[in-house]
Amino acid sequence: MSLSASNITFAALLILLLLPKSYSSKTIKSNSLLPQVDVDLLEFPLNLEYLEAEFFLYGAYGYGLNKIAPNLTKGGPTPIGAKRGKMDYFTRDVIKQFALQEVGHLRAIQSTVKGFPRPLLNLSAESFAKVVDSAFEKQLVPSFDPYHNGVNFLLASYLIPYVGLTGYVGASPKLQDPKSKRLVAGLLGVESGQDAVIRALLYKHAHKKVKPYGITVAEFTNRFSQLRNKLGNAGVKDEGLVVVKSEGAEGLITGNVLAGDKYSVAFDRTPEEILRIVYGSGDEHKPGGFYPKGADGHIAKSHLPKA
Repeated sequence: MSLSASNITFAALLILLLLPKSYSSKTIKSNSLLPQVDVDLLEFPLNLEYLEAEFFLYGAYGYGLNKIAPNLTKGGPTPIGAKRGKMDYFTRDVIKQFALQEVGHLRAIQSTVKGFPRPLLNLSAESFAKVVDSAFEKQLVPSFDPYHNGVNFLLASYLIPYVGLTGYVGASPKLQDPKSKRLVAGLLGVESGQDAVIRALLYKHAHKKVKPYGITVAEFTNRFSQLRNKLGNAGVKDEGLVVVKSEGAEGLITGNVLAGDKYSVAFDRTPEEILRIVYGSGDEHKPGGFYPKGADGHIAKSHLPKA
């Protein structure tokens, strides 16, 4: 006996109604399927992904997420001081690719966990100048401006993806769910690639002096890495482009286009170490630097004064 279309439809609806709630699409997309530790560790890097996305987007295009993907901001405030950088065609093309990759990273994380609105970011030239002055322990004249030329922008970019990279390495062994592990592995792969490209482009000019400071590119990177080690307060987890031979790969070379430990394995950082660095304060409880009002998410907020 053949079934009528109405009978088939009724049967299908009945099956759906009888299915356990765990099979509903809403629940499948819910954070409740992930352990809370995974949710926290996946949400935390959104802070850095917002920073990278906005810096690269503005630097390459002159505008940010508000125009490219406003839904990803979740209504968070517009970054302070970000603008289009002056750079050659090749560098701009690379930064454009980085920028759009970061948009993808935001989508990937927000499709896995709820996330939070874009935090207030200070991407002004003055903000970067403070970091550079801290690295050299003196005020550079004129003040360092990441948007002034391509070399400056790459040097400023040296400050960013690597911090996120070490954070993903640190988070990886703490994750419990295979879906979380797969996501972080994928994010780490691309972040590592970005850092490698930035370091390679700078390494090509390692011994050239950055105008008008008379300081080599290599020395800039060494100072930046030393500052991050100091602020992170957890030992050496950062290296510049040129090191003493004993610190190079297998203790046999001074070139250091990729940073790694004595086994050439990537360094790891905890969320607390990262906050100390990006706040510029050396203290996860004291916001500042690129995050005037602090980072967001459970981990970051747990270190901020209660409102």
